[in-house]
Amino acid sequence: MRDALAADPPSPEQTRLLVKHFLAVLAARAPGASVEVRVPPYAAVQAVAGVRHTRGTPPAVVELDAETWIALATGALDWADAEGQGRVRASGERADLSPLLPLTVREDS
Repeated sequence: MRDALAADPPSPEQTRLLVKHFLAVLAARAPGASVEVRVPPYAAVQAVAGVRHTRGTPPAVVELDAETWIALATGALDWADAEGQGRVRASGERADLSPLLPLTVREDS
């Protein structure tokens, strides 16, 4: 998949579908509501077990663009590299998603 994304960038509709798909996979693999992952303008999801918030800003927020989210989800980009390049804005407890990435099919599944 890494080569496919590099060779032929997804259309806006494909980007939207990929973002939503990978956010849904994250929420399924790490259920909870302690981290809000935002990929504007496409979607946001709450994930990761821990303190649940009911109003206002969640305890942890991760915000990034669609290209970065897809690259992280597919393993084309490492979390530490994305942070180092300023492509991820993460704050709060549990905001480090590196143990959950990439989201592509795992061999232990």
